[in-house]
Amino acid sequence: MEMSLHRSLGLTDSEYDMIVEVLGRTPNHLELAMYSVMWSEHCSYKSSRVHLGRLPSKGDNVLVGPGENAGVIDIGDGIAIAVRMESHNHPSAIEPYQGAATGVGGILRDIFTMGARPIALFDSLRMGPIDDPKNRWIFTGVVSGISGYGNAVGVPTVGGEIVFDKSFSANPLVNVAAVGILPKDRLVLAKASGAGNLAVLLGASTGRDGIGGVSVLASSGFDESSAAKRPSVQVGDPYEEKKLIEACLELLDLKVVVGIQDLGGAGITCATSETAANAGMGMDVYVSEIPVRESDMEPFEIMTSESQERMLAIVQPGSLEKVLDVAKKWQISASVVGVVKDPVVLKSGVRVGVLRVFDRRDGDLIAEMPAASLADEAPKYRREMREPEDLQSRFAREAGTDSDRSDLNRDLMQMLYDPRWIYSQYDHQLFLNTVVKPGQDATLLRAAGPGVGYTGKGIGASADGNSRWCSVDPRAGSAMVVAESALNVALVGAEPACLVDCLNFGNPEHPVVMWQLSEAIDGIAEACTALGIPVVGGNVSFYNEVNGLDIDPTPVVTTLGVATTIVRRPPGIGFVEPATLVLIGETQPNLAGSRWAYQLKNDRSGTLPVIDLPNHRRLLSAMVNLVRNSEQYSISAIHDVSDGGIALALAEMVLAGGNGVVTADGAIGDYRELFSESASRVLVATEKPESVLNYSSGLGLAAKVIGDVTGSRLVVRGLLDLGLDDLRNAVKQNGLS
Repeated sequence: MEMSLHRSLGLTDSEYDMIVEVLGRTPNHLELAMYSVMWSEHCSYKSSRVHLGRLPSKGDNVLVGPGENAGVIDIGDGIAIAVRMESHNHPSAIEPYQGAATGVGGILRDIFTMGARPIALFDSLRMGPIDDPKNRWIFTGVVSGISGYGNAVGVPTVGGEIVFDKSFSANPLVNVAAVGILPKDRLVLAKASGAGNLAVLLGASTGRDGIGGVSVLASSGFDESSAAKRPSVQVGDPYEEKKLIEACLELLDLKVVVGIQDLGGAGITCATSETAANAGMGMDVYVSEIPVRESDMEPFEIMTSESQERMLAIVQPGSLEKVLDVAKKWQISASVVGVVKDPVVLKSGVRVGVLRVFDRRDGDLIAEMPAASLADEAPKYRREMREPEDLQSRFAREAGTDSDRSDLNRDLMQMLYDPRWIYSQYDHQLFLNTVVKPGQDATLLRAAGPGVGYTGKGIGASADGNSRWCSVDPRAGSAMVVAESALNVALVGAEPACLVDCLNFGNPEHPVVMWQLSEAIDGIAEACTALGIPVVGGNVSFYNEVNGLDIDPTPVVTTLGVATTIVRRPPGIGFVEPATLVLIGETQPNLAGSRWAYQLKNDRSGTLPVIDLPNHRRLLSAMVNLVRNSEQYSISAIHDVSDGGIALALAEMVLAGGNGVVTADGAIGDYRELFSESASRVLVATEKPESVLNYSSGLGLAAKVIGDVTGSRLVVRGLLDLGLDDLRNAVKQNGLS
């Protein structure tokens, strides 16, 4: 029976044997349930931990790196910024509204757990083609869930991206990032220090929603029976979350909390074992003291439920009354559910912190295990890796050479859509700190908030990914993703300072998937090392597959930058007035991984354009200075060239500003240069082209005049000729609403 039980909980036979060895006996049902959620792929990273250590995470500005609830960097003047990125892919596929909403709620708790006030949200979404009814249902539900929770909890959603591709049919990617601000002296970690200190559960009561969320949903693939997993999706309450935010931040300001941890994946089991293990301590937990919504809940349900809007605070006994008073003020529940214990000394002399679970304070012991065995000692797998069988044959062919190119106007118009239907549902002006709004290359926020004031600094941020690039070559493609995200941040005048990643991949038991992950990690590491950008946190989402078919590899990064001073009106992407158009950077006539070849022509051939990372680092610094001095250089518009190449970049600039553009004869040679997505390129509209050219060449950056902002048509001589109305009509026909 036990062998059958552990398999039903997602544990393998070898993992069961490991548990028996750790405990020195046969585990009971509750203990197996606790190990099953903590050793799940989602919580333990058992297939990815052997690779993640290659990411660079150190930096002079890094206060907290990977391993905590959020990464934290120092931006000077006693102020720090917290950032975190997570996925809620599987729950959103099954219950789109609640899956996305609770993804928002969970990421916010990761932020204020560190002592930071959440000030911004970002969403990176990937859906199947929305002409399919199920994909449209998922898409509309996800957008509604993000807006419904974010707007109600009072945190602005200020940026993101949306991609539609058949790879994500029935398995959407819903990646959410959050940013928070805090005074450095309010920083707190998830540690249960001090024997005799109390574990106080704050917030909502515990229900059956979310039981098995990490093991049932995020650690297995999908098939036709997946709808039956809907009860495993958590249910969110943004109003309870808002009260919890205010209560927790007040407790931290009062200095009455020793450590704090949110209850996300694996619920109370995770929060108690991790806080105890982080401090090298043990903990006694009393199931009877945990407020529940249903009277007949079993201990394993209570200990593994992922009900939302809950936090575990470690409190000195003398501070308990203050904690209860704050909870009463904010109308949230507060219950003492455990006590921190000294580690015990084994016969071998080793000191071990033990997590013990009792049915009640003076009742029976119903589970006992080393806390670290749950939190830190899950098995590590070095799974088989193998490159795709067709990789070298694809590399040997040039992309786009055999593709139909008879109507480039039509091809460009197929790429156009207007994301305003999405971000218009989000309140992006909460706190009134949003300087650069959604729809630009990146977002720019004032670094301000209660308790920190405003120093005049800014925070630039951009969430970016590209599954096409990474499908062609996960290593080079991931490096290009990092480079693009950093460039987006630089184009709002912020110096890239750190990033967090969300690594979305298929089934780790497939050797090709593990090869993709390993290659992607190396690509991110190479780019971050070369660009001086530490990785301060992240997430791995595996088992993104439907009926055995894996999604394209999709690492997504959110890059943060710091602007020492904010440009009052940074130039946007729109052509707002007549000007000369300058292209900074060199175009490689290479269509590998491009939207034109990959998505429109179904051509995955070729090797990606080469990225010169030292050159890209120079470009980042140059763009930061150029934007900060945009008035001096008379810059009216600026936009990076990436997805869709120069063609789509020009179309976006024309649509955003309402003015046309005409390129010079021969400025863009052929269709390969038109749609190439080679890195390190920026389009600049300026009234002082010679100044921009001289500035760029002085830094060793290629630059040339390629045309003029004028009229009401997009004209690339010999290749494209479209009126503004043609572009607008295409946007309507490809609409998302």
